[in-house]
Amino acid sequence: MSRVADADCFFGGREELLSPDDSMNACFTAFDKDRDNRLSVVEFGGLCRALFRNDAGKPYLLEARKLAEMFSVFDKNEDGYIDREEFKMCWSKWIKTVVRPVSAFVIVDVQNDFISGSLAVCNCSAQHKGEEVVPVINEALDTIKFDVVAYSMDWHPNNHLSFVTNVAKYPMHPSSKVKAADAKLYDKVVYDGDPVKEQILWPPHCIQDSWGAELHPDLKIVDNALWIKKGYDPEIDSYSAFFDNAKISDTGLSRQLRQRGVTDVFVCGIATDVCVGATAIHSLEEGFRTIIMDDACRGVSAEDIETLKQDIMRNSGVIVATSQVKSMVQGRDRRPELGYKLALMLRDARPC
Repeated sequence: MSRVADADCFFGGREELLSPDDSMNACFTAFDKDRDNRLSVVEFGGLCRALFRNDAGKPYLLEARKLAEMFSVFDKNEDGYIDREEFKMCWSKWIKTVVRPVSAFVIVDVQNDFISGSLAVCNCSAQHKGEEVVPVINEALDTIKFDVVAYSMDWHPNNHLSFVTNVAKYPMHPSSKVKAADAKLYDKVVYDGDPVKEQILWPPHCIQDSWGAELHPDLKIVDNALWIKKGYDPEIDSYSAFFDNAKISDTGLSRQLRQRGVTDVFVCGIATDVCVGATAIHSLEEGFRTIIMDDACRGVSAEDIETLKQDIMRNSGVIVATSQVKSMVQGRDRRPELGYKLALMLRDARPC
């Protein structure tokens, strides 16, 4: 690309963009409108307008505050400009990831007990039909080339403390408003221990090696997938595919995704406001750009689902329909929220 290249079109050709260093220099030059060998905030804004577009080429709106924050990440000497040396990090750590993400598709707990068994979401207040996620997920697996696919499964022993039938087996903390003798299904209790554990009481579900713990028989299983079994410690629950509820132990998922260079985690499954939501929150905390595939999820409570979505978006996660995912995986639909999230991670990781 020459010095007179049209900056607005610079990020259209992904393969051309991410070749050798001359592409980095061409990118810098394309947005250095006044040719002073540095990018001002205004010129960086032009870069961002070209970078953050949907797959039809329409720019996304970007808040001025977030633009300024992202600019400050790369203006390391704080002189109000990004020079060519500073732009090297902007190019290698930020632009390359935005344009060419590495994706993981994390399919959470699409198990029989959550669909038609003892804890079927159709019997919960939102009255969702869990089986409806299966064809949506299968279509995504058939049509989208994810770099990594992972399946998580609840995998409880019979004596798990989350089962209402076991409530008398575990000592209550004095702060628990519900006592063991009075505890009912879906009550919230507080168990004693280190740490103290707040626990919703569920019916027995997803017991190891049972029919209820099996994935739905129609769910597509791909080769070379990662398998995450969680909740096998009887003394603590594990909603997330990353950690138990107290973040004492991890499942190894984060490490395996990092080993594969994953930048973007797409999450779906059952239930939106419980295990899917906990997985997405931990994904954000672990530094992955995180996307919930809304139509590939079903949940328990409509109110809690909405609360979860607001939490995810407040933390620079994104909620999308599955039909939008392919272009995001291919780097053609580039969301400013995810770019902002990545910039903040680079800021926080940068040595003082």
